[in-house]
Amino acid sequence: MVTRVYSAVPRGVEALRVQVEVDARPSTPALTVVGLPDAAVREARERVLAAIRHLGGDLDTRAIVINLSPAEERKEGALLDVAMACGILAACGRTPEVPARLWLLGELSLDGVLRPVRGVLPIVETATADGATVLLPADNLAEAAVVRGARLLPARTLTQVVAHLRGERALPPVRGGNGGPPADLPFDGPDLSEVGGQPQARRAFEIAAAGGHHLLMLGPPGAGKTMLAQRLPGILPPLDEDEALATTKVYSVAERVPRPAGLITRRPFRAPHHTISAAGLVGGGTTPRPGEVSLAHNGVLFLDEVTEFRRDVLEVLRQPLESGEVVIARAVASVRFPARFQLVAASNPCPCGHLGDPRRECRCTPRQVQAYRARLSGPLLDRIDLQLEVPAVVFSDLLSGRAGETSGAVRARVLAARQRQASRRQEGGGPTNATLAPPEIRRFCAPGPDGERLLELAVARLGLSARGVHRVLRVARTIADLDGAEGLAPRHVAEAIAYRTLDRRAPP
Repeated sequence: MVTRVYSAVPRGVEALRVQVEVDARPSTPALTVVGLPDAAVREARERVLAAIRHLGGDLDTRAIVINLSPAEERKEGALLDVAMACGILAACGRTPEVPARLWLLGELSLDGVLRPVRGVLPIVETATADGATVLLPADNLAEAAVVRGARLLPARTLTQVVAHLRGERALPPVRGGNGGPPADLPFDGPDLSEVGGQPQARRAFEIAAAGGHHLLMLGPPGAGKTMLAQRLPGILPPLDEDEALATTKVYSVAERVPRPAGLITRRPFRAPHHTISAAGLVGGGTTPRPGEVSLAHNGVLFLDEVTEFRRDVLEVLRQPLESGEVVIARAVASVRFPARFQLVAASNPCPCGHLGDPRRECRCTPRQVQAYRARLSGPLLDRIDLQLEVPAVVFSDLLSGRAGETSGAVRARVLAARQRQASRRQEGGGPTNATLAPPEIRRFCAPGPDGERLLELAVARLGLSARGVHRVLRVARTIADLDGAEGLAPRHVAEAIAYRTLDRRAPP
């Protein structure tokens, strides 16, 4: 007898529906799994058979073949354990056939307990769109319940699943849809008022938050670069429902990070060490997994001591900075991961770290300084909108005890600027000024005659590329939004140009 049970496995941040076909015949005892299973799926036969034995079942006179369809797609992980167990029981006549609109998920322990698994959120989203109900481990319920309209059946043991299928004791259904994160959720992270001095850097961070711009800081050790970067999430707008769901899906399928316990409501802040590999930064592996750029989706990616990162690692950032996604191609699969993040990079100005520091003498030669800064390629710098020097903190600011402007006050201005961008979006603009396409730049960022002259002078003196000119105009548009201005004034263009002073002519 052949039975069919439906389940799914994650494929990037999407889901691949899997049909588990089971054939059980009286013969020499054996259990074979086909359909491109990975090691975890092949080993499921031991877990599944042990769990069935704990139910009191005897399969010692059966030859069982399990086919995972589509056969040409590789299946990874332990999500199919419950589906295979229920398929075997149905094929052996121990339970009724599982309805086609019921998807079964979960890993089985040897005694039949359902263990939580990765990738539940995109699977539940796909099943809901398909009109299916999902039976899943109870420990995955909080994560799965964020999907609006989802029909869920949480279970803790295989015994409960079998009793439900037999109609002996129905599992209590749960409807998904907790809504988005609260709009007035207070931010309890570090506050911008704790940063002493640095008015220019604070202004640059406000512009970056208002327009979604990438930012690079050069300054001596102890200037407050890390403190500023850690406070950027506190002045960003809160996640809306779509952003929160997209971010939670990344964490649902990722490894080596805490499994989501519901909807992620805070913008992520990721700060990988400079020894990270290219695969760790943008994702990879035999089975593609998201990297730090995807874990920072809709949040902040902070690269401290950016010039200490390997150059080949930094260069892989160029594509996600431009497109907002990562495409990983492998022999077994090609998957896409979202990666729309704000990059904040920080570096010392020279190898010794004291170039321009009035308190300590720099020991580096001009050639050493040039080689040190050349670790950041021209094409990568081209993609960073705001580039500024952060001086050492003045002693009077350090111990004055005067609190700076709070994150809440800055955030209010950022939200007002984002609202102006949202109004333009209805006219065909991008979600933020940093993502405006060239036709939108021509429409919304016209600098006027005086602004054009300033841009022409900047191109001549700084060697700005066409991409660099567009980024200046995007930043100028954000500055005008913060001012509440409809058009770009020369002062807006001039301030935007001032944040490109680290540009230099360099080979790609």
